[in-house]
Amino acid sequence: MLSIGCHLSSSKGYLNMGKDAVKINANTFQFFTRNPRGSKARALDMADIEDYLVFAAAHKINRILAHAPYTLNACSADDSVREFAHLTMADDLNRLEHTPGNCYNFHPGSHVGQGAETGISYISNLLNDILKPEQHTTVLLETMSGKGSEVGRSFEELREILDRVTLTDHIGVCLDTCHVWDGGYDIAGHLDEVLTQFDKLIGLNRLKAIHLNDSMNGLGSHKDRHAKIGEGCIGAEALIRVVNHPALKELPFYLETPNELEGYAREIKLFREAYLGK
Repeated sequence: MLSIGCHLSSSKGYLNMGKDAVKINANTFQFFTRNPRGSKARALDMADIEDYLVFAAAHKINRILAHAPYTLNACSADDSVREFAHLTMADDLNRLEHTPGNCYNFHPGSHVGQGAETGISYISNLLNDILKPEQHTTVLLETMSGKGSEVGRSFEELREILDRVTLTDHIGVCLDTCHVWDGGYDIAGHLDEVLTQFDKLIGLNRLKAIHLNDSMNGLGSHKDRHAKIGEGCIGAEALIRVVNHPALKELPFYLETPNELEGYAREIKLFREAYLGK
C-alpha cells in the first residue's frame, strides 16, 4: 500500500493530527517538533500520545516524520547558534522516544562563508554527540536546493556527513523532490540516472523518506520554492513516476505543497489512483 501523507499542524496534538490524516485518506504525516521559526516546544501531553498510539494502530498510520525547526543551523560560524541546534535536536530526540520507530528530519544548515568542509565537520560532530545507541528514532539529513551557502546541496556533501557519523544505523536521508530539482538533479527527465547516482554515492538503503513537492522554478535554479503538484516545473507525471519507481515505491511520501487539508486530499487521491503497487 502507498504510504503517503502531508505536513500537518502539531498545535492540537498527536491525536488530532492522526484524525486529520484519516480525513484526507493519508496513512502517515509530517509535523514540526516545535515552532518552526522559533525555539519553543509544547509540553508533552502523555494522555494525548497514548490516545494517538491507539488511534494510529487502529487506522494503520505508521512511519510519521518529525521535522526540526528552520531556526536550526548546525554549522553556523556562531558558537551560540550551534549550541542551540545541539540542545534543540537532543531535546527533540528525547521527546520522540515517546513515539518510537519513526524519523526526525533536519536541514543540515548553512556554512555562512566558512566553506562546505567546515560545515560538514560541524554537522557530523553534532550528530556524533547527540545520537545514542539506545534511541528508537532515525535522524534524516534532507537534500537541499543549494540556496546561499547551504550544506547538503549535492549527494557528495551528504555522503561526506554520513561517512563521519559513527552510529550509522541511526542516520539516513530524506530526498526532497523540489530541492533536488532546484539543485540540478533532473528527476523529471532522468530519474533512473539520478537514483543510480544517489545509490553509488550514498546508497539507496540510506534513503528513508521522500518529500513530494513540485517546484516553482526551473532545473538547477537553487531557489527552493515549493509548488502544488502539477502546477510547477517538475510536473505531475514526473512525480507520479517518482512514487511508482521500484526503488522508491515502498518509502513513505510526505507532501509539503502550499495547501490546506482539502488540497492535500486532492493530491493524495491523485497519487493513490496512479499508484501501481495496489
